Amino acid sequence: MDDKFNVTYISFNGYVEVQRYRYLYFFIMLTVYFLIICCNSTIVFLIWKQKNLHEPMYIFIAALLTNSVVLSSAVYPKFLIDFLSERQIISYSACLFQFFIFYSIGSSEFLLLSAMAYDRYVSICKPLQYPTIMRKNTVCTLLFFAWLVPACHIAIPAILSAKNRLCHFTLKAIFCNNTIYRLQCVRSRLITIYGVVSLVDLALIPLLFIIFTYIKILIVAFQSCREVRKKAAETCLPHLLVLISYSCLCAYDISIARVESNIPKTARFIMMLQTVFYNPLLNPLIYGLKMKEISKHLKKLFFPAKTVLCIKTDH
Repeated sequence: MDDKFNVTYISFNGYVEVQRYRYLYFFIMLTVYFLIICCNSTIVFLIWKQKNLHEPMYIFIAALLTNSVVLSSAVYPKFLIDFLSERQIISYSACLFQFFIFYSIGSSEFLLLSAMAYDRYVSICKPLQYPTIMRKNTVCTLLFFAWLVPACHIAIPAILSAKNRLCHFTLKAIFCNNTIYRLQCVRSRLITIYGVVSLVDLALIPLLFIIFTYIKILIVAFQSCREVRKKAAETCLPHLLVLISYSCLCAYDISIARVESNIPKTARFIMMLQTVFYNPLLNPLIYGLKMKEISKHLKKLFFPAKTVLCIKTDH
């Protein structure tokens, strides 16, 4: 019995016919991972290089896209290894580390979106005070806490879980998410309570703050001139699209991953892929296409000859 409890490796049981479609899965995941790295890194590079993008709004976007790269790098390489392996296994310590990265980075997205909402609120509702409020120190402080607070929150359940004894060694998942709690012999009440507190602190409160902020922005925008309404639509719509899509994926992870259900294995596999598939790919597309300044620099980067021709024609 003691030998059984001393096993440090767990296996993933969430894949669908991985032995049959391993090379197809590998090719798809490698392509997706490559696109995630390239798309997100390209926009981050543009924001870093172009001085006119050195504004709080674009810095927060760069931080959000950096999160996508880090989160994907914590998950996709393991996918690629699993697809080419006979057994899809991971050590429990590595699993907890993946759990920590996934949820700390995922939680920081809500805080970054809150910082973006605050930045838009000050820009649209208090334009004259914007330079004094959104200074460089303010932006750095918001970024620091957006990454530090989630890391501290998620570190506690990860450390507590490392001390708990395991009775099960098979995860009904394809990566280490909340389902790791089902491996434990006894579910810790402390971890459960702390999980609810973390959910409120890292997701619900930021979400309510964002909703309140955008309501204020809408009120001011509709009471102002057409130019203000246009500015609000151009800068706030991408953030709202990202918030809605990410909130839906998080709602799935919370409701399905922690609650026993009779969802078919194929459907569960597809839904788990979506939690790490859509957001890292959609974010650069939304910001690259919807943010006017970023879109302009992307066109210059990929179509320099055409851009120069258009400038000459205008003159």
